[in-house]
Order: sequence, then structure tokens, then C-alpha cells
Amino acid sequence: MKRYSWIVMAFLLALIVAACGGGKAAPQKQGEGALQGLIQIDGSSTVYPITEAMAEEFQREHPNVRITVGISGTGGGFKKFCSGEIDITDASRPIKPSEIEACKSNGVEFIELPVAFDALSIVVNPQNDWVDYLTVEELRLIWAPESQGKITKWSQVRAGWPDEEMHLFGPGTDSGTFDYFTAAIVGKEGASRGDYQASEDDNVLVQGVANDKYALGYFGLAYYLENKDVLKAVPIDDGNPSNGDGPIPPSPETVLNGTYQPLSRPIFIYVSTKAAERPEVQAFIRFYLDPTNAEVLVPEVGYVPLPEKVYQLALNRFAKRVTGSVFGGGSQVGVSLEELLQKEQ
Repeated sequence: MKRYSWIVMAFLLALIVAACGGGKAAPQKQGEGALQGLIQIDGSSTVYPITEAMAEEFQREHPNVRITVGISGTGGGFKKFCSGEIDITDASRPIKPSEIEACKSNGVEFIELPVAFDALSIVVNPQNDWVDYLTVEELRLIWAPESQGKITKWSQVRAGWPDEEMHLFGPGTDSGTFDYFTAAIVGKEGASRGDYQASEDDNVLVQGVANDKYALGYFGLAYYLENKDVLKAVPIDDGNPSNGDGPIPPSPETVLNGTYQPLSRPIFIYVSTKAAERPEVQAFIRFYLDPTNAEVLVPEVGYVPLPEKVYQLALNRFAKRVTGSVFGGGSQVGVSLEELLQKEQ
């Protein structure tokens, strides 16, 4: 009887320990709930706020997946991406032919995915009380390569403006924003004066303009919206009546209605096909391109969501592992994403 009593007591004790959590943890369920791994991302400072927001929300649902997001500029990101150092690169312009060749030589295949719209914002210091708008021609005069060392004062841009030296701030040559701006304004990608304060970090440009009454700079819409209290956006007149009457300011509304031209543009992520075979990467891309997530997170960080149809086309592109670029290499101004992606269906 004593032996049976000890058996019963041992059994009851085992039940108590298990109820208190002393037993082994229940095994994780298989599937997305059990995702784990490291996703490495780098590239554009413009796209960074979107990717960072998407990564943070995704990791709330999948805490065992670690996502690192760096900023080295679009060009810097493609260098790392095409050498196989990272899984995904953020890009504020389409991939260039030279970058396609670099990826090809290293055996890196990629999937190009648009994620949002941006409006390149021309900004001045709030104390600047003379610039109420700029024309595309005036912007070209300011930033053209032949203006270096020659167009140095505000009075040289428009009669009646102060005879004071202009201080220019803009992205460095590794930036996709630099590439797109030069293509849209100067007329040739990469064509720009070099005597300006350059940085791949948009926050550095923000501070430069915010602290200088005679400064002018340009960068993505999110960085202007985040710093509206210390910056003044300059409306742009492209001289085309079909794009709206008079100068048009950068805003989500003017991007969507197509009036902010020629400085509205799509922005992207590029995923290597090797990384795309991993479950955690697949889940993250589906999360990123989910229209429901994009409609909340993209405006939250200052950008403009794509139409739902475009997100669906991008999701199809990823699901089918369609590689290559629909842009043929380099920045293109005024393109229709839906038309380009629809051709592949």
C-alpha cells in the first residue's frame, strides 16, 4: 500500500509541476508563426523610412525574424546587392544597365518591385521671403553642370532677388534621388554642378537648409513633411497647362492627381531570387506589398501608396519570380507603372 501511495503522490506532483510551467515548452507550430532568420537590407535613404516601418511591423508578428535596414544610397545599395552581400536593396530609381551587368557577373538574379510614389521636394529656409515658386528652367539654370562657378547668387536666377550667395544642398552621386533629379530637371542622368554640399543622408541635407537663410536643397517628400516646421517647400511650374495651373507644391494629393511634374516618381525594392526562396523573405515581401499594410504605413512615413492594382501586379511578379527590370535601365520620367507591369501578365 505504501508503494502505491508513493506512485500516486509522484503522479500528482508531476501534474503540479507541469501546470506551473516546469515541463518542456510546447513545440512551435510550423509555418509563418514559427518563422526565423536574418533579412539584410540596405540602399536608398529615400526608401528607408518605408522599409524600416514595414520591418518593425513585420517583426511584431514574427519576433524570431531579425531585419537590418541600412542606408548607403541607391548606388551603394546596388553595389552590395549585386555582390551578394544583402538580400534586398532599397532604390529610389530603377536599376542601371551597369548594375544589371554587375549582378549578372556575380550570378545575382533579381526581382524588381515598386513600393510607393515619391515627390522630390525643392526646399528653402523659412526665412527666405523672396522665393514663392521656381520654374523648371530656373532649376535647370541653378543645377546644370555649366552653372558651376558661374550661377552663384540668387540675383542671377531671377531679377529682384537678393544679391546674396546661394548655398546648395543635395544628394551625393550614389543617390537615386540625384539620378532622377538630374534626368528630370537637367535632361541627362548624372549631369549636375559639383559645387554643392552633398550627402547620402537626407537628414544632413535637412539640417543644412534649416540652418541657412540663403540655402536651397532637394530630397524626398517624407523628409520635407517630417520637417515642415524648419523648411519651406517651393512650388514648381513646369510650364505645361495640362499638369495644372501655375506652380504646383509637392504633396500626396499632387502626386496622385499627376500635377506635380516632372518630380513625381516611383520608388522600389529589389529582391535576389536566392533570398526569395527563404520562407521569412517570402513572408516579408508579401507583407510589404499587401495593399492593406501599404495604405497605412506608406502615408504614415510621408509617401504615397500605389494604386491597389499596382500592388497586386507587383505581388504577382514576385509570386512568379519574374526577374529583370521593366524600365530598360536608368531613370524614366512620367511612366505608368500599371501599364509597364500589365504587359508582363
